[in-house]
Amino acid sequence: MKNVEKYLKDRSMERTLLATLIDPANVSIDYLGNLASDLEEGGADLILVGGSIAAGADLERKILAIKSKTTIPVVLFPGNVDGVVPGADAILFMSLLNSGNPYWIIQAQALAAPKVKKLGIEPIPTAYLIFEPGHATAAGWVGWVNPIPRRKPEIAIAYALAAEMLGMRWIYLEAGSGAEKPVPTEVIRSIASLTNLGLIVGGGLRTHEQISERAKAGANIVVIGTKIEESKGIRSEIRAISTVLKEASKDL
Repeated sequence: MKNVEKYLKDRSMERTLLATLIDPANVSIDYLGNLASDLEEGGADLILVGGSIAAGADLERKILAIKSKTTIPVVLFPGNVDGVVPGADAILFMSLLNSGNPYWIIQAQALAAPKVKKLGIEPIPTAYLIFEPGHATAAGWVGWVNPIPRRKPEIAIAYALAAEMLGMRWIYLEAGSGAEKPVPTEVIRSIASLTNLGLIVGGGLRTHEQISERAKAGANIVVIGTKIEESKGIRSEIRAISTVLKEASKDL
């Protein structure tokens, strides 16, 4: 698919989109095609592929397996430079703004940029913020994160404003995969009202109520990962979440 960013922006103006995150380290290549098909049939709008640890192993073949069974955008969600491979429609070209290590803010991006350019993968410039208790998750541990305090939304807002002024067009807010508590709705609502950034929200969204609340707060895209990995009926679970998001968008 060409111009994935425009597709996501235009579609998310109509309703909150559902992204499903596949950690390729946790799924066998033989199962990926069927999983991708179930996700699309259930109503997912895009598939993110990536993770924090060992996600780059055999990643190109796994991307092709996903692409062989789905028509929705497949977007890289890289945990490091090894997460940049051919075959995907686009890449969330992210800077982990609240990392204590400059490698995750700009050095990894500098190392990856020539490869992204050479492969012709569409980069989607994205700020990345991890909230409490994100430092205890894989992404927070690997990324040397100084997590955003849940009770200090003004810190997240300041980062978001800076990201927009630096020219980024999207912001990914999360509390870490499987987090006990998701990103607060008041943060999402404030960033949506104060910036023109596209908002991607994930991490710890376990209930339909939590998902609906974040859609109503202004999330352009909601990301589901752990909930899918734990589901015994993926297609029906995705269909239910997709319905929740459509209903939430009607209330806006």
